[in-house]
Amino acid sequence: MSIIVNPHNPEEENALLAFLDSMKLDYIQAENDVLLSETQQQEILLRDKKYEAGEAETFTLNQVINHFGIKE
Repeated sequence: MSIIVNPHNPEEENALLAFLDSMKLDYIQAENDVLLSETQQQEILLRDKKYEAGEAETFTLNQVINHFGIKE
């Protein structure tokens, strides 16, 4: 499975990496050489705009953990 994440700043990136490490998940950090289709690029940009405008639903880390039943 592949998941592409677009952190908005270094703090978000560090928080994500800390979470992945705390869950003992294996991951690979790719450089910026990931090729996305034009459609994928536009979708990401649209989602970013919605997020920045406060139009996207957000969840706390605890809500995500509870929703997926993640156990430490």
